[in-house]
Amino acid sequence: MDASAFNPRLTKSNRDFTTPGCRDFATMAERELSAFFRAVTKSFGPEQAEMSAEDWLIELSESDRLPSSIREWRAITAKASSRLASRVTPSSLLTEVQSV
Repeated sequence: MDASAFNPRLTKSNRDFTTPGCRDFATMAERELSAFFRAVTKSFGPEQAEMSAEDWLIELSESDRLPSSIREWRAITAKASSRLASRVTPSSLLTEVQSV
């Protein structure tokens, strides 16, 4: 899927991934989302990881500007984690453990 679908500020004309700043942005985004996805998969399974990745992309698209620091990327992840926490309850985790 095209990144501009999640962030209207990314148009075909300003997505030159060959410039150093853009490569850094793409690398930071990839690392943060990848780490989040792996952690959710390990803790809650692939279904929750897929939903959480979508949440992360939604949070990124809703931000006022593109993150430029690790701290700002972590804020996106924290917001997506909050959405995950609202979906996952202790009783749902207990049900998953019992079904295994």
